[in-house]
Amino acid sequence: MDKSSGSAPPFTYVPPPSAPPSYNEAVGGVKPVGWTHVITPTAAPTTANTNILTTVVPIGRSPTHMICPSCHAEIETSTRSEPGMIAYISGFVIALLGCWMGCCFIPCCIDDCMDVHHTCPNCRAYLGRYRR
Repeated sequence: MDKSSGSAPPFTYVPPPSAPPSYNEAVGGVKPVGWTHVITPTAAPTTANTNILTTVVPIGRSPTHMICPSCHAEIETSTRSEPGMIAYISGFVIALLGCWMGCCFIPCCIDDCMDVHHTCPNCRAYLGRYRR
């Protein structure tokens, strides 16, 4: 067959598609050369879903500053102390050693034997417990 009468068009080079933007480019960091940002006005305002990101905040024996996952308010947690497992085990051991006339209740009065419960002061949602 003659090559001049072939039906296939000549080969043209098409570059591969560009890679998606990196994290820095996507959040407004380093922009590639020739990149432009175009903002198109809209006729009516659109309602966008607001996503709220919550993180795990470590709670301790003192009130903690955080955003409540229930009411989404910035709060300082309310705390209350209750005897924990350490207090009960210590009292039981003291009672086994023969000090059963009230001395076994001493661990229930020591702060280091107490569990601390955290709640939201706005919506009263339970936020967690710090165990000893």
